[in-house]
Amino acid sequence: MHAQIPAPIHILDIPVHPITYKQLLDIIASFIAEGRPRQICTANPEFVMIAQRNADFRRVLQAADLVVPDGVGLLWAARRMGYHLPERVTGSDGIYHMAERAAQAGWRLFFLGAREGVAAAAARKLGARYPGLQVVDCYAGSPADEEYPEIARRISAARPHVLLVAYGAPAQDMWLARHKDELGVPVSIGIGGAFDHVVGVRRRAPAWMIRFNLEWLWRLLTQPWRWRRQLDLPRFVWAVLRSEGGRRR
Repeated sequence: MHAQIPAPIHILDIPVHPITYKQLLDIIASFIAEGRPRQICTANPEFVMIAQRNADFRRVLQAADLVVPDGVGLLWAARRMGYHLPERVTGSDGIYHMAERAAQAGWRLFFLGAREGVAAAAARKLGARYPGLQVVDCYAGSPADEEYPEIARRISAARPHVLLVAYGAPAQDMWLARHKDELGVPVSIGIGGAFDHVVGVRRRAPAWMIRFNLEWLWRLLTQPWRWRRQLDLPRFVWAVLRSEGGRRR
């Protein structure tokens, strides 16, 4: 069965697809069935603002096969422009949804990135939670060019259906855009700090903060070195308010 990808909403010239977690999983299943390499990006307001300054990253997002709304600011921007994004689709929660479906469907996953040992620890935790999950390899590596031959060798040997990459944005997404075709993995996704969250290296915001859309404040309190990136949030709001874009294309 071929999963239909809805037409994107364009927020400051970045396409964002209005989908739910269930639709994401169905689209991943469809991509796996088709077999050709596809790239999924999990975008938030910081992504959108980085893309305003970085033309290469902007082109990566615009060329991605699917861009999901990982950030409440995107839901707000869509509403303001008269459109609807049904829910946030985050890497941190999405990894659990993907692991559950993978265990049921027999998808083989490859965990790439994070600090040494973190991806393997995440694989163990998810494997205990979802019996039957196949994480075929875990490797830290880096997006540096000299690391690529070893990464490519391991991916070729493991033959995963889904490659999850945790190098942070925009490095992970730009690395995937450069290499996904030759790697040949049906689905590649940049997931930022998702492995860290699974293992507990980096704590997610308390449930009440998530409910009130205050994860940005939690990140600022727990990762104060990110304050420069956090400035992109008010810049995003101002850019959306000034924008005359947002038309469905």
